[in-house]
Amino acid sequence: MLTQLFSMRRAFSLPLVAIFLGTTACQPPTADNSSPNANAGGGNVSLVGAGATFPAPFYQRCFNEYNQQNPNIRVSYQSVGSGAGVQQFTQGTVDFGASDVAITKEERQKIERGALTIPLTAGAIVLAYNLPGVEKPIRLPREIYPAIFLGEINNWNNPQIAQANPGVNLPDLPITIVRRSDGSGTTAVFTQHLSEISPQWKSKVGAGTAVNWPMGVGSKGNEGVTAQIQQTQGAIGYIEYGYAKQNKIPYAAIENNSGNYVVASSETTANALASIELPENLVSFARDPKGEQSYPIVTYTWLLVYDQYQDQQKAQTMQNVVEYALNECQKFSEELGYVPLPKTVVDKIEPTVQQITGSISS
Repeated sequence: MLTQLFSMRRAFSLPLVAIFLGTTACQPPTADNSSPNANAGGGNVSLVGAGATFPAPFYQRCFNEYNQQNPNIRVSYQSVGSGAGVQQFTQGTVDFGASDVAITKEERQKIERGALTIPLTAGAIVLAYNLPGVEKPIRLPREIYPAIFLGEINNWNNPQIAQANPGVNLPDLPITIVRRSDGSGTTAVFTQHLSEISPQWKSKVGAGTAVNWPMGVGSKGNEGVTAQIQQTQGAIGYIEYGYAKQNKIPYAAIENNSGNYVVASSETTANALASIELPENLVSFARDPKGEQSYPIVTYTWLLVYDQYQDQQKAQTMQNVVEYALNECQKFSEELGYVPLPKTVVDKIEPTVQQITGSISS
């Protein structure tokens, strides 16, 4: 298990509305196309994808690195949110999708050429806030932050928040909830966690990529929520860990399943992910992971690819790109705010990548 502390060496820009990147072989393909840089047929290939904003910085860096080695492949990825990405993928208007909650059994059944769900990275969702004058991370007990998002606690100097934060000069500011306005895997993971720890949240709101929020300001994408928090004193919202770190937005220490207050880091996220056992379809969640130093809101994020593509060249290219992301790109995922996949997980994923074929006629 990876226990390195998080370090950030490169920046990614907001907003990540569309990422236009490229990828495969500058060297002639080998006879068996076994190289990750091999491009069956040797010609130019274009791959179009859309989906989650959660992993967008990882994909941006990964595909950009691949493009430097393999300039004759163009990968166009639009970070439109998990909901829109899954919709486009099930409709067959893209070559791949991306989602923080993979796809449902019902969605999978609609896809005639089959669908594979491949986790390529993982990360945490943090509760980022804008509280001028508050220096150290505030503590949020597990009965408090669901109540905040339900609108039951609506001021930062509320006695319940103050009790968990002795010595912290909490401002007399109204709490402004910032949440997603689009269909979002980040929302699904966050609301699944809230439903797991709060019966009241589960009965009143529930979980999903889009829910009926009791209150709050809606923004599109992790980038939109991040920007809104930065612009709004008294704001709190849920965003992917890397967005908070890169933009230097403070985020809360959250009480975990063991009663400890834990801040997100690559180490505490990895601790939580260790409790997830991936089944055959590679889709599983930890809605309230156990562990003394486990951060409580974590998820894998999945690339959605088809079992079958229109031709062997596109299938081989898709397979090569996924192989590169699964192996080479793990080296820099931590500096972007994600958790590198352990070798045991990579080994479990590899057979699924090999199932990508090109048996559909054009």
